Amino acid sequence: MADTQEPQPEPEPEPVEEAPVPEKKKRVVVKMTDKQKLDLKKHMDKVGKSMTPSERKSHRMKMMSRMRRGETVTKAHKGIMSA
Repeated sequence: MADTQEPQPEPEPEPVEEAPVPEKKKRVVVKMTDKQKLDLKKHMDKVGKSMTPSERKSHRMKMMSRMRRGETVTKAHKGIMSA
């Protein structure tokens, strides 16, 4: 005679507690003043001549980021070029 045992149902997995979702930090958008924009434009006209278009865009984005934090054009440029 063959064993006619029914397969045992698998036990249900224990519920896993979900980790609490961390709250997203809201970004504070600091806009550049007209003077900062003008200073950056003058800077890019001066230093951007020897750069490729992609280098120019990268440099401009880095400069804008630092200037929004309150750095001057000169300080931001020195920081980028020394890094």
